[in-house]
Amino acid sequence: MDQAQSAPPRSDETVVLRQVRKTFGDQEVLRGVDLTARRAETTVIIGGSGAGKTTLLRLIVALDRPTTGDIFIEGENIAKMSENDLNRIRKKFGMVYQYAALLDSISVFDNVAFPLVEHTKLPKKEIYTRVMEKLEILGLDPKVVAPKFPSELSGGMRKRVGLARALMLEPPILVYDEPTSGLDPLTSRIVDDLIEEMRERFGVTSIVISHDIASCFRIAHQAVLLIKGKVEAAGTPDSLLEGGNEVAREFIKNSGVDVHGIDRVTRRAPKR
Repeated sequence: MDQAQSAPPRSDETVVLRQVRKTFGDQEVLRGVDLTARRAETTVIIGGSGAGKTTLLRLIVALDRPTTGDIFIEGENIAKMSENDLNRIRKKFGMVYQYAALLDSISVFDNVAFPLVEHTKLPKKEIYTRVMEKLEILGLDPKVVAPKFPSELSGGMRKRVGLARALMLEPPILVYDEPTSGLDPLTSRIVDDLIEEMRERFGVTSIVISHDIASCFRIAHQAVLLIKGKVEAAGTPDSLLEGGNEVAREFIKNSGVDVHGIDRVTRRAPKR
């Protein structure tokens, strides 16, 4: 193992994977993945169906273990951790699912309160205050929205409620699973803006699993192209578009997206 592979992650490297492999039976789904997601930046993992994105996501959030390799979360190697320690690590992640994944049989309030009820011993009054505050921060009128059921909300509002729930334990890392899948371009742009707003407001590290090239160019500080279980290319979206990796250039070109007119987070001046 070379010196770079054996050295501990730097303090600004929130999620680090080193030579991660995952095998199911005789099928190797991840084949030596190296990946670094830096603190308070957005890393977008792109790739086609069967690339291994879902398996990679499960390993990152400690829902599964690698066959070999190391995974560091905020400096801790979780690859061989006990289940008790993994439960502690899982609380570092807020998950935002493709369709918000809200429980339809309970109110918005109870959906958002769920992490606090499950993982804390806060009194009901404190939980109420925190839930209403989070809904308001996310641009929702808490008195109107809290008593409703998810089925009564628009798709965009459900995404915001899902985000509110993901933020309740104040995790340092937010993970988004196909957040713009099935959405029209306008709603996709709103979701992208929301991802960037959460990063700026709360200083979270964002990891986004996506097939949406327009979204990737809009929000990614780093794009990681996963092909057949291997990282084919990694860097800013523009470096993938204009660099020497022909597979990456072709992947972007074949998406049919005109990326040249897209406003990129990497080109914006940081807010003061």
